[in-house]
Amino acid sequence: MNSKPILIVAGEPNSVFLEIFFKSLKKNNFKKTLILIGSLKLLKLQMKKLNYRRKIRLLELNKLKKYKLNNLSINLINVEYTQKNAFEKISIKSNSYIENSFKLAIKLLKNGYSDKLINGPISKKTFLNKKYPGITEYLTKKFLINKSAMLIYNKELSVCPVTTHLPLKLVTKKINKEMILDKIKLINFFYKKNFSIIPRIAILGVNPHCESLLKKNEDDLIIRPLIKKLIKSNYNVSGPHSADTIFLKKNRIKYDVIVGMYHDQVLTPLKTLFEYDAINITLGLPFIRISPDHGPNEEMIGKNVSNPLSLIKAIKFLDKN
Repeated sequence: MNSKPILIVAGEPNSVFLEIFFKSLKKNNFKKTLILIGSLKLLKLQMKKLNYRRKIRLLELNKLKKYKLNNLSINLINVEYTQKNAFEKISIKSNSYIENSFKLAIKLLKNGYSDKLINGPISKKTFLNKKYPGITEYLTKKFLINKSAMLIYNKELSVCPVTTHLPLKLVTKKINKEMILDKIKLINFFYKKNFSIIPRIAILGVNPHCESLLKKNEDDLIIRPLIKKLIKSNYNVSGPHSADTIFLKKNRIKYDVIVGMYHDQVLTPLKTLFEYDAINITLGLPFIRISPDHGPNEEMIGKNVSNPLSLIKAIKFLDKN
């Protein structure tokens, strides 16, 4: 069994993440050690605000390999942050703190101390801005990875968008055969490695009903020819399927993964079906990276009513690997 600890970057400080982290620790006994990377000051402020009590164990970076760790206390690598209140509005003030947290995690992943990362949600608008579409792309850049995929995983059905956080008008300009092929290969490898199966993959078209009045369209020029090629290469794929019917129960039970051409084409129906019972896994990295499948949820901050299920599922997935 791989006994390396799970690193958890707390992410956006003004989010529901620490709340769901506290709830996850309350409800579960995890086998692998959890190491939180975040602010000691902020942790204490939110523990007091949310009426959560647990001992905090501060860890020194240069002594990590000497510690005998467990989850009876919160194992914390402190990242300095000057926020005065438990919760404030999300802003660019948090950017250097989030960046420093990720830098620490990346250092520990690169030196082999851990091979598992969970990150709390961040604000794409403030932290990533226009430089990266999402943390998937942020991390692949940091590790010099050219090919990656976002898999929103549920054991009954998972989805993968070929393009991620793109404005809709840019989707068709971005889609190409190589991009779709890369996602299929990564999905295939992930399922074979982790579950010893060749996944059944449905590939969606990009146009309504996989049809277009235009003579030159993506379904005919890109997607159909690629699917034929994949079938000849013994991938268990089919399509292109129409997005408006593939998620019907009689259709979706035939597949392990549905690959869509853009973000909301597959994430909206999956979240409708499973709500918080899904996790975001980045495929293609030299370690396993997972995040809960939700954002900072600014409207719910401090109310202590957020659902921790997605984070619990993320930790449990890594607990088994």
